[in-house]
Amino acid sequence: MNEQELLKSFIDDLLQEVIVASDNKESGEFRINEFTRLASEYIIGAGEIDDIHVCYYKSRGMMVNGYNFSQDENCLDLFVTIFSQQNEPVSITKNQAETAFRQAEGALKKALTGYHTSIEESTEAYDMFQRIHELRNQLTHVRIYLLTDGIVNAENITVDGMEDILITFHVWDINRIYRFASSGRKMESIEIDFELEFGITIPCLSMVDPDSDYQGYLAVIPGKVLAEIYEKYGPRLLEHNVRSFLQVRGNVNKGIRKTILEEPHRFFAYNNGISATADAIEFADNPHSKISIRKVRNLQIVNGGQTTASLYHTAKKDKATLKNIYVQAKLSVIPPDQIDEIVPLISRHANSQNKVSDADFYANDPFHISIEELSRTTWAPAVDGTNKQTQWFYERARGQYLDAKSREGTPARKRQFETRYPNAQKFTKTDLAKYENTWMKLPYQVSLGAQKNFNHFSIWLKEQGKIEVNNRYFEHLLARAILFKQTERIIASLNYGGYRANIVTYTLAWLSLHTSQRIDFDEIWKKQNISEELHEAIKAISVQVHRIITNPPNARNITEWCKRKECWEAICNEKITLNQAFQQELLKHDHSTFNKSGNDTKNPEEYNFEEKTIISEISAQTWFSLVKWAKETNNLNAQQRILVASIGNTLSHGHPLNFKQMDQGRKILELAKALGFNPEENNKTSWNPCHTETHELETEFSNQLLNNIPDDKVIDERKNDKYPVTQNCIDLSRDAMLEAMKTILLLNGKMSRSDAIRTAAKFLKENGVINFERLREDGPIWKDLKSTINSGIRRNVLEGNINHIWVK
Repeated sequence: MNEQELLKSFIDDLLQEVIVASDNKESGEFRINEFTRLASEYIIGAGEIDDIHVCYYKSRGMMVNGYNFSQDENCLDLFVTIFSQQNEPVSITKNQAETAFRQAEGALKKALTGYHTSIEESTEAYDMFQRIHELRNQLTHVRIYLLTDGIVNAENITVDGMEDILITFHVWDINRIYRFASSGRKMESIEIDFELEFGITIPCLSMVDPDSDYQGYLAVIPGKVLAEIYEKYGPRLLEHNVRSFLQVRGNVNKGIRKTILEEPHRFFAYNNGISATADAIEFADNPHSKISIRKVRNLQIVNGGQTTASLYHTAKKDKATLKNIYVQAKLSVIPPDQIDEIVPLISRHANSQNKVSDADFYANDPFHISIEELSRTTWAPAVDGTNKQTQWFYERARGQYLDAKSREGTPARKRQFETRYPNAQKFTKTDLAKYENTWMKLPYQVSLGAQKNFNHFSIWLKEQGKIEVNNRYFEHLLARAILFKQTERIIASLNYGGYRANIVTYTLAWLSLHTSQRIDFDEIWKKQNISEELHEAIKAISVQVHRIITNPPNARNITEWCKRKECWEAICNEKITLNQAFQQELLKHDHSTFNKSGNDTKNPEEYNFEEKTIISEISAQTWFSLVKWAKETNNLNAQQRILVASIGNTLSHGHPLNFKQMDQGRKILELAKALGFNPEENNKTSWNPCHTETHELETEFSNQLLNNIPDDKVIDERKNDKYPVTQNCIDLSRDAMLEAMKTILLLNGKMSRSDAIRTAAKFLKENGVINFERLREDGPIWKDLKSTINSGIRRNVLEGNINHIWVK
């Protein structure tokens, strides 16, 4: 086929995807909303934007189809859509494009002046307008995107703009979407001509090793130039940076801003500079044989995103000139075919200022590859009395479905492909993260948006180590997908008027929590549908969920309220009576799943995903009963009882277990059952160790802790009075504090970091382990001690994910 025919085929496929997604039973979205979502996925893939919240609003002189705030909330993306639904792409005139941009800008201006007060509060549009108004003093840049299935031929589109806020306009028509989708690139190329754009070249030193698989250079870039590059390319410049720019609230970013404003001449001395990559560079002609960079292609800042963004935001918000500010840069020129392999390693080793998140690189994780392989070989059971079987298509990378379909060649073979892989049975990596985080009782993370939720899921996945994905896990994953899609259909039919995505994830998370995850996924997979009893239960739960999320405390923004853990905690505590028929179809806990031999020697990483997560299905009361039984029979030691109690506390608060908790809990449960513990019998008595008044566990374990702290860990109070506090004292104090804090957190469940530090300090002081008054006299050392404690706790508490411990 020629290029025109390929474009038409792409449009046909995209339109069909819109129709299926918006008109099938699982979704009630308007087609324009679905097109906005699908088109924005390509822009996300291109690295231009982080995410989108689809939200349609139209009134006189205003139209918006979606919005998104950057992580630092200084940049707003607005989306406006022209959707013709024509198989032959229509031409979008310059006047039509400018009108669409003016409508989006009109909505922005109205929002800044408090337009939300004049529209219905229970709508998602209200949340959008209210949030823009709340952040009106922070916004420095607004990017307005025109999305269309037509072709925009006009150039030099001009709209009035605003004085205080930089507004830029971006067109993504069907031609541009198709070019990106068919290019095979992960993002559009960034090409910077320093000589043409800034009138300078960048002097550098070559560190080229002829035997190396990359080229290295050291350079110095003017801060103003770096800020202007960031202004032009934004998140795309940081696409391979594993850490998003943190808000200027952390000490590092505040320090950068302070130096820019007060001591710009010392910026080069104070700042670590940036580490960047490119896949090609060009050098300027220089008669003195000095190397100077003229052009760079696909520049990516893999370390130094904070420095770059802080320069930009300080220039915009504080009107800093950035004069005399220079940034040292380490530039690695890497062949394009090695980018995905080398850049993540550079990022991990170069990033040290803040916690590194590897989420951007997880599409190639073995977990996702295994899911993709199973999706190409696993057939779904035939339904409706026929022998017609289908498959679910996992799209690990955006565009795989259409690409696989186009390779079929003839129309007949394409129809066969669609029969085998129905469009409605396609799911992406962000869909997978949505299904799993919902079932793991993290609806507030799902409510952050598709990309942010995927990032959280990816980080969690990485923390678990190697996960074996087998057929049983895959089938249960698809059963959760069916459950999620059916819930979307149910919620749409109830006409709640908005917040469908939030209602769906919170409804299913409540179901996961209050059924102890005892939904029969084997039955859902076999029938490719949910039962009528489950259907009615979902309706009953959603009514209460809708009531809670649409009535946030202190008249909060509903969309923002749904992103908060407090929202989940409010819904967790909601008592909902479900029909008896549904109760009867829940699975009974089958303890035969666990190894009864007592001789299990498997490494924790050798257990597959499904085996581990079964532990999460055991109720909190069972774990509390196990603590009580162990105390009465003296069959488990204090450390084991503390761990069991912490598992019960975690589950009772509606939070997921990490894999190490699951593994240790499994081993202790097997041991207890071998020693005579009967979960069904002991569950008849309700007991919670956190509610006892004697605190026998705390006393016993506290004594054990003090006995386990060696003499050289004890700080002699008299020595502290005589000699200055040394680093050695800090190290000794830290070790004792870590042990104390682990004990306290195990006993009390979730605590704030400050409360845990304070409680541990009090405990050690009362037992004469550390003289904290002496340490407090030296402010910097006390601060250093607290910092060391925090980092140590992150590594050591429960040997798991710290997010399951701290209350934010």
